[in-house]
Amino acid sequence: MATILKRATTDLVAIAWIKGLVGDIVATTVPRLPKTGIPAWAETGFVTVHTSSGGANMYVPMRMPVVLVDCWAASPNSVKPPWNKATALAETIVAGCLDHQNNPRLLTLPAGYPHARVLSAYTVQEPRRPVIPGGGEASADLGSWARIVLALQLHWISVGGA
Repeated sequence: MATILKRATTDLVAIAWIKGLVGDIVATTVPRLPKTGIPAWAETGFVTVHTSSGGANMYVPMRMPVVLVDCWAASPNSVKPPWNKATALAETIVAGCLDHQNNPRLLTLPAGYPHARVLSAYTVQEPRRPVIPGGGEASADLGSWARIVLALQLHWISVGGA
């Protein structure tokens, strides 16, 4: 039986790269809300990522995806969405793109995956509040949530592994 190797993926790379900027508040989904009380990430906000488009270089093993980034913030004790907190997360990511000492950067992925190196990262969409067609600006389903979205172009390679 063939052994299937774990390979780096764009979602894993994007999560690791953004964690280097904002800390351990990044995943592909927002953590479940507790049945009672305040979510653990309410103080810091939370970032979710997912691959949108892009491709791989035809001649070298380099990926060039566009990653959609959602920056979430919640105000459990208020009905006013904390737009500034969500915007601050997004702007931290934008600043990380402009930090030339931060790019390129070697990343450690979860156990069993090869390392990856982000060669460059830059925004291809300005941070903004999402718009629902016909509905104007919207935060999230809950009135006390704020969501700021942006898109990143990453150029990355897998380092090590087969």
